[in-house]
Amino acid sequence: MRQHEVARPKGSRKSRRRLGRGTSQGQGKTAGRGTKGQLARTGPGLPGWFEGGQTPLHMRVPKLRGFKNRSADGKVSPDTLAAKGLIEKDARIKVLGDGVIDTKLEIHAHSVSATARQKIESAGGSIVIIAPGG
Repeated sequence: MRQHEVARPKGSRKSRRRLGRGTSQGQGKTAGRGTKGQLARTGPGLPGWFEGGQTPLHMRVPKLRGFKNRSADGKVSPDTLAAKGLIEKDARIKVLGDGVIDTKLEIHAHSVSATARQKIESAGGSIVIIAPGG
């Protein structure tokens, strides 16, 4: 037996369906696409997330409601803010007195404005000044 005489086993390769090549082929005319409609046309068709008119999954799942207090312990420090990704690790923090505070907080910062100090202490909170080096 020579190399040019070697043939692959029968049925190891299946020829692809040639669509739309005449009615005698079995896949002529509509070529397996049914009759009319969006899926019978050429082009992109339906998006992958389409569920046939059924309410889509992203609309069926319950929505998250309410507010989750991320600072449940009432202690705010530069390490806390850096861990949340809100500031750089060695950024200096100065607390300003803009806004209203009605919760008792323990604030760790490098400096605090006079109005911020007054608002925090009147709400029952405390301020810890961090040394410039640490």
